[in-house]
Amino acid sequence: MTVHNTEQFEAWNGDEGQVWAAGGPGGRDVEDPDAELTRRLLDAALVGGRDRVLDIGCGTGDTTLMAASRAPEGHALGLDLSGPMLDEARKAASGRGNVTFEQGDAQVHPLPDGGFDVAVSRHGVMFFADPVAAFANVRRALRPGGRLAFICPQPPEFCAWYVVPVAALLGMPPEPPEGVVAAYPGPAPAMFSLSERDRVGDVLGRAGLTQVSIEAIHVPHRFGATAADAADAFLASGPTRYIVERDDTLTWDEARRRLRAALAPYEGPGGVLLPAAQWLVTAGR
Repeated sequence: MTVHNTEQFEAWNGDEGQVWAAGGPGGRDVEDPDAELTRRLLDAALVGGRDRVLDIGCGTGDTTLMAASRAPEGHALGLDLSGPMLDEARKAASGRGNVTFEQGDAQVHPLPDGGFDVAVSRHGVMFFADPVAAFANVRRALRPGGRLAFICPQPPEFCAWYVVPVAALLGMPPEPPEGVVAAYPGPAPAMFSLSERDRVGDVLGRAGLTQVSIEAIHVPHRFGATAADAADAFLASGPTRYIVERDDTLTWDEARRRLRAALAPYEGPGGVLLPAAQWLVTAGR
């Protein structure tokens, strides 16, 4: 396996991958709103029938399995950097004849030329070290007339799931959100690398993709059954963990207390749901 995206490879085969292999921040005890995102994604990609589908950054395989269900006479391949997450994906796909998973870096993975009718990704394309190279490789793997569809976050100031916990740990109000984003002490999180609409269009155009469409959607993210669960989830990975690890004055117990208080207003019968803003992007070869 050739890997150019070494930083993300290390993260997704380390602590980050273990967290998401265990079900991610929302766990697996109820249907996650991400299932609604997957439905919208596969609708936009027109997946069905005999389609050969590539799922980029497939994680634990939820999107791959749903794509395979929509293409019963076709096939779905899930591709991801994370060994721990792919282990869970293969367990979930046991007995399914039209699903396979491979570990690899989408930027350089030797995908078959024209081997897929559709490529999809739900929150899996933001972490490329070289997004133009990655999307060019995906374009090559699509047949002429093939389709690409993916979902990625809009800018962080529009995502309460980012602003609320970061503000709590920094000891500042969540409004205005632009102030919270500016106060984050680390580099811009990779998850927002494609959050600017113009950048999405530029990257896809440079990769040779055409007929680019970018639609704004708003589907909340679930981060656990209770505020306590959500606090633990935020402390397990991502930008929030980064803050605590680098602040000598903030203990883990205090961080957990702040997060529980900030997340409690978002707790309801369906768990802790935080507002989110996504781009639903389609393009073609």
